[in-house]
Amino acid sequence: MVEVERVLTLDHPLAEVVRHLADFSHTEEWDPGTVTCDQISGGEPSVGTEWRNVSEFRGRRTELRYRLVRFEADRLTFVGRNRTATSTDDLRFEEHGGRTRLTYRARIDFHGLARLAAPFLRREFERLGDGVAERLPRALDLALGAPPSRR
Repeated sequence: MVEVERVLTLDHPLAEVVRHLADFSHTEEWDPGTVTCDQISGGEPSVGTEWRNVSEFRGRRTELRYRLVRFEADRLTFVGRNRTATSTDDLRFEEHGGRTRLTYRARIDFHGLARLAAPFLRREFERLGDGVAERLPRALDLALGAPPSRR
């Protein structure tokens, strides 16, 4: 198992941030490992909505099927699975004076022989976490408009 966590302060109101990030197809904008992410079940994101995510890691592409398993006003949890791994993206939100504090935790549980590689991959996943911390605020600024504090 590998787990990374980043805490970000976002210059947008909590409800807008949660609404945008609830659509996991937006990971294309902020997750450096995501190549494509397409919703495969219809309608607005809600518990049970699924996405097909293609990611690239260490030069190899892999596909996971993600499902939104928790959708609360201050928390989103997505679980992705394939033969090799189960990936959990847990996002917790707190309102801070019109801004949003996001605690982003990604956890990857490897299956079978892939478990043996987990300790050697920690550094790679830490780099991906750094990429998320860098890209996510900019992606939200583009999607939601200039933050109120900079208008």
